[in-house]
Amino acid sequence: MLSIVIPSWNNLDFLRLCVDSITKYASVKTQIIVHVNDGSDGTLSWVKEQGLSYTYTEKNAGVCIAVNMAASLAIYDYIVFMNDDMYVLPGWDSILIKEINALNTDCFMLSSTMIEPFDTKNRCVLVGDYGRTVADFKEVELLANFSSLTKNDWSGSTWPPSVVHRKWWEKAGGYSEEFSPGMSSDDDFAMKMWGLGCRIYKGVGKSRVYHFISKSTGRVLKNDGRRQFFNKWGIKQSTFHRYYLHRGMPYKGALAQPGFSVGLFLQKTIGYFENLI
Repeated sequence: MLSIVIPSWNNLDFLRLCVDSITKYASVKTQIIVHVNDGSDGTLSWVKEQGLSYTYTEKNAGVCIAVNMAASLAIYDYIVFMNDDMYVLPGWDSILIKEINALNTDCFMLSSTMIEPFDTKNRCVLVGDYGRTVADFKEVELLANFSSLTKNDWSGSTWPPSVVHRKWWEKAGGYSEEFSPGMSSDDDFAMKMWGLGCRIYKGVGKSRVYHFISKSTGRVLKNDGRRQFFNKWGIKQSTFHRYYLHRGMPYKGALAQPGFSVGLFLQKTIGYFENLI
């Protein structure tokens, strides 16, 4: 059973498509919670008409505040953070639940695998151009082809759609609002989970969503998340990805605390001097 939190900032066409896909392909009990940022495009009225759970701010509060407010309404044990420019594909939820049930712990971060319309050199995603807007979305073609794309489970889950147990969400304190409006907040949350003892960061290859990419983040005035992350944790995000999460590598089970290596030492040293610039 999943409580799905979706921040949305005047992105109604994508939000409609996202919610419709969740409803259409739901195979487990789901609660959809939308945080409406501003909502002057009709989003607030639409969410009310649909009878969805929602939170609201008059201006764009950013993703950190938005997901925290929305998550406060969660009624189920598992919280899913999802972007509003995503379209879930059949089986995405039941595959995640199957993965959860196979674990011997509730301390984990799991992610579905994104299919994106162009190559961003991200080893954790599949590339397939099925449209970049709602108007040119090739829904029928996507549904016919998505299951034939090959992707094994991968290590380094941090970004949406991500799922954690509500107990650990609350222990971690949700998303850190000092990272508002949200750049690097995913990695910060993952690092907080690491500090709580989480060692399972699994991207599930067969659980899939289509991601139109950056339909909100492209409009926002960004915080310097990379510098904030280093100042808070003493390492670069790239170091966290490579030496702790093994991001994009084949999933091999629970991760281990990285031991000393020349590479890790150099990365930490380089990060220190880069942060001084």
